[in-house]
Amino acid sequence: MNLSIVIPLLNEQESLPELHNWIVKVMTSHNFSYEILFIDDGSTDASWQTIEQLSNQNSNVKGIRFLKNYGKSQALHAGFAKAQGDVIITMDADLQDSPDEIPELYNLIIKENYDLISGWKKKRYDSVLFKNFPSKLFNWAARKTSGVKLNDFNCGLKAYKNEVIKNIEVSGEMHRYIPVLAKNAGYSKIGEKVVIHQARKYGNSKFGMSRFINGFLDLITIWFLSKFGKRPMHLFGALGVLMFVIGLLAAGSIGFMKLWKLYHHEPAILVTNNPWFYIALTTMIIGTQLFLAGFLGEIILRTKNNEERYKISKIIE
Repeated sequence: MNLSIVIPLLNEQESLPELHNWIVKVMTSHNFSYEILFIDDGSTDASWQTIEQLSNQNSNVKGIRFLKNYGKSQALHAGFAKAQGDVIITMDADLQDSPDEIPELYNLIIKENYDLISGWKKKRYDSVLFKNFPSKLFNWAARKTSGVKLNDFNCGLKAYKNEVIKNIEVSGEMHRYIPVLAKNAGYSKIGEKVVIHQARKYGNSKFGMSRFINGFLDLITIWFLSKFGKRPMHLFGALGVLMFVIGLLAAGSIGFMKLWKLYHHEPAILVTNNPWFYIALTTMIIGTQLFLAGFLGEIILRTKNNEERYKISKIIE
């Protein structure tokens, strides 16, 4: 199969028939073998019924329905697990991504041997204050933190080799940083293509301030995981040992100065009345806690289980 088109969605009933017909037109004109995977992330409108109708009309349409809203990353995770195409295309269901971009994205993966191609919405039709500005801030921070030189990490229109999506773990709000996850997994040939961005035709944007905050928190998480995810002891253990040694030396110097003054019959305050003693003691305690955090992190890494992160109520094969 040439293409798997993975489309996460939430309350996009009106746009689904038009999006489906547009994709089918592109697939037919280029003689692609394909599947369309709609992942209904807990829609409360008639999105799932629409997907069922489309599946009855077109056997290439498949669907996954979540019991409730788990988030875009979980929807992509479920779609990636089911995808069978040589190239996987992800796109949003709101008609802001153009299916006409798919053939060129496919050729970049197959003919140019890219591992991943990320879309770049150079000209956007979103709110400048609530979407464009936060997006630019995200992209700048992600470039500086990850070293992946992309202009638009958050573009939903991306193309992947099948092996890439089978070897990355998308969780939390990490869908924004899939190129970084791919790089951390060892896939270095990552490219970017300017794509058409269209104004939203139906419904409302699902972007809110909570996603703005969560995105930055996930960026910190992905930085930490890329640096110390496989070796937490290297960070927490090193910091813990450093702080413990500093505290121990400080406490030792306080004790030494006390004994020195007593030996020379000089006035000296009680060690327990010296505020620096408590600072040194606190530093030793924090150092011990950091060391234990690293130790526990190592244990968790070796014993973690693959816990189910979402519940699926229906599947259309």
